[in-house]
Amino acid sequence: MKQILSSLAVLALITLGTTASAADCYADYKAKQDNPLRLHYGVMQVNSCGKGKAKKEVAQRLKGSGWTLLNVMSVFGPEGLDKRKANAGKFYLRY
Repeated sequence: MKQILSSLAVLALITLGTTASAADCYADYKAKQDNPLRLHYGVMQVNSCGKGKAKKEVAQRLKGSGWTLLNVMSVFGPEGLDKRKANAGKFYLRY
C-alpha cells in the first residue's frame, strides 16, 4: 500500500512539473490578412509545447483578430524569446 501511495505521489509531482513547464512555451508564426494583403511574423505564448497543438491554438487566437495563420515556425522555451523580439516587433507576445 505504501509503495502504491509513493508511486502516486511521484506521478503527481511529475505531472505538476510538466504543467509548470508548459506555461513556458512559445511559438513563432507567420500570418496574413486579405484585402489589402498584410503579412506579419509574431511570437505568442502557448499552452502546449507540441507543434501540432500549438498550431491549433495560434490559429484560433489569430482568427479572432481577423488574421489567418500561415505557418508555425517553431515552438520553444523562454531561452528563445530575446533573439525573436526584434523581428516580431509589435506582434511580440501580442496575442
